[in-house]
Amino acid sequence: MIATAPTPWKSWLPRIAALPLALTVSACDWVVMSPSGDIAVQQRDLVLVSTGLMLLIVLPVIVVTLLFAWRYRASNKAATYAPDWDHSVGLELMIWGAPLLIIIALGAITWTSTHLLDPYRPLSRIKPEAQTTGTNVPMGELGGTPQQIKGGAGNPLEVQVVALDWKWLFIYPEYGIATVNELAAPVDRPITFKMTSSSVMNAFYIPALAGMIYTMPGMETTLHAVINKPGNYEGFSSNYSGAGFSGMRFRFYGKSDAGFRAWVGRIKSGGNGLDRAKYMALEKPSEKVPVMRFGAVDPALFRAVVEQCVTPGKPCMSELMQHDTKGGMTMPGVNGGKGPQDQAERPEGALMKDAGEKGSGKHWTAPADIKRDGGSKTPGHADNRDHTMLTPHTLPGSRPVAVG
Repeated sequence: MIATAPTPWKSWLPRIAALPLALTVSACDWVVMSPSGDIAVQQRDLVLVSTGLMLLIVLPVIVVTLLFAWRYRASNKAATYAPDWDHSVGLELMIWGAPLLIIIALGAITWTSTHLLDPYRPLSRIKPEAQTTGTNVPMGELGGTPQQIKGGAGNPLEVQVVALDWKWLFIYPEYGIATVNELAAPVDRPITFKMTSSSVMNAFYIPALAGMIYTMPGMETTLHAVINKPGNYEGFSSNYSGAGFSGMRFRFYGKSDAGFRAWVGRIKSGGNGLDRAKYMALEKPSEKVPVMRFGAVDPALFRAVVEQCVTPGKPCMSELMQHDTKGGMTMPGVNGGKGPQDQAERPEGALMKDAGEKGSGKHWTAPADIKRDGGSKTPGHADNRDHTMLTPHTLPGSRPVAVG
């Protein structure tokens, strides 16, 4: 057996030096660090600034740690040995002052960015050099009819998003169309996403456009964003939601105004409409669903999904809450329409009733041992108010319950 000499560590240096280059030319898509939407760009900048501020402390600490370990190693007899040294005002100020300043800077940046990048906050700009004007672009500049084009940079494009199992439904109320697993928007036009879910909590995420926003059944969340470069981008669900989660992906297209109009026109010419009956069929769980397009859509569908009343005859949550505020306990269409209808007041609770109003049922509030615990077998007697039993049934091993 021939022994081989170990490889000198210097031979590994070229390989280590080539590692950053290999990562640079690899097929990794650093979309989060190279986004195409202004909101995502600001979020990226926040990450870079925060990381840079923290590295102002981390890197010097790492360097000084290695330097101290090298300088004060056991074999270095020239290093100064000062076992009685214990304090330095300048060093203490540097150790505590520098991190404190960085924490203050991080806190200020985070606080302002949290408010400026609030997904519910309408956009104040569509790109670094352009502010939103709040006015519509003249029809002659974009072409089309008022029914096709209703604005420009100052008039956001509204997209209603429904997270289904396991696919994405996008409704364009301005144009009366809907798509499944396909989303498009004009470049440099603000987008207002109104989002909800049909069954479980999910997460809407287009890395090139903006941050991740959750969708929840019975609730509506909002995201304001804008895409600044034409392109074909990936969108997906970033919150596990069941068996078909991995295939819950869609394409987001940033288009020119003319390209977006053409895209809308192709969908409108398809003739396939989306009503509540088709939505209920679409809502059923399915995996790896191909792109679907609907040239017409029920204008009240999204609101019905949010309020969970797509099923015919099922009351919406707003109707139930409005009815409940009036003191009603049931209403037509709920529980078969049985019970009091639109009562002026709520039924009086049992604790508010007199003894004679509680009926002739068994008296569970009397103490089990009258002689020992005191009290009375008379229903509603004041002596029994401190003897209410939590378990109104006789259980094995428990003391008997008084009846009478």
